[in-house]
Amino acid sequence: MTARDLGKLAITLPAPFISSRGCVELARRADQDWGYDAIWLAETNGADSFSLAGAIAVATSRITIGTAIVPVYNRSPAVLAMSAATLGDLSKGRFILGLGSSSHAIIENWNGIRFEKPLGHVRESVEIIRQALRGAKTHFQGSLLRSEGFRLGLVPKPPVPIYLAALREKMLELAGELGEGLIVNLFPVTALPKILDAYRRGASKAGRDANQDEVVCRFQVAVTDDVPAARQLVRMAFTGYVAQPVYNAYFRWCGFEAEAIAVADAFGRGDRAASAAAMTDAMIDRIAILGNADECREKLAEFTAGGVTTSVISPIATSREAVEAVFETFAPRRGC
Repeated sequence: MTARDLGKLAITLPAPFISSRGCVELARRADQDWGYDAIWLAETNGADSFSLAGAIAVATSRITIGTAIVPVYNRSPAVLAMSAATLGDLSKGRFILGLGSSSHAIIENWNGIRFEKPLGHVRESVEIIRQALRGAKTHFQGSLLRSEGFRLGLVPKPPVPIYLAALREKMLELAGELGEGLIVNLFPVTALPKILDAYRRGASKAGRDANQDEVVCRFQVAVTDDVPAARQLVRMAFTGYVAQPVYNAYFRWCGFEAEAIAVADAFGRGDRAASAAAMTDAMIDRIAILGNADECREKLAEFTAGGVTTSVISPIATSREAVEAVFETFAPRRGC
């Protein structure tokens, strides 16, 4: 199996145990040495995605740089448009703006912003951002957001594409309607057909053919002979995600009804051990990529065959050296 059998390959940054400067160096290696197609930047409670993307843009020359994702709630559409335009310019057209609604924990608990009406908030944010990125003076009065008279002083050429992250059917349809690509994660390959059907249905309603759109999926990957230990790392990292209402509903939609309910119930009681244990081995094996290098490649290939066009490698690791080893394992120029 070659790297090309896995479609486009990308790395996730920031990465655990690595400083922001270290992430820029990893980006340079991904661009110049490893031959990856893209770098997709996550944003939770670590590095600011746009700041890191700017540093990466000037340290690289070929690789695509995208956010996967920044939330639409905690920056205004005008600020998001300015950031996207700046990064489009710094990268000489290599930047993709990946947006999403995020979650109750990040938006409401951390940022003190009401996490409400995510469909409307994403829709109205994208409409304002698109006006601005076209170089137009904004004129938008929505039910949730408004922008009047803002015009970018720097209009990116070529235009910055907007990809949207989505979990369930309604947001997937909205992503197909408004986006130019789809960002997804944490699902079994059996859920991929209905994910893509909903996305393409939304595009069709908007008179758009999305069959050639990029489908970007972040995969939690551990290249290891100790799969039980890797499963435990997944539990430690993602039990809180599964317990969050938006993700809990998503996992139930993906076919993990009993597991999702059990995780949320135990988490709500404050029993973190029981909540983690409710993420069964079978569930973890279907949403994460665990095993030796060949086994991991075979699992990724199943998703590629199902319609994922870009596999984003997110290492499950306990040291900087282990993170780099995972990236090196899948590096296209190393033969994958």
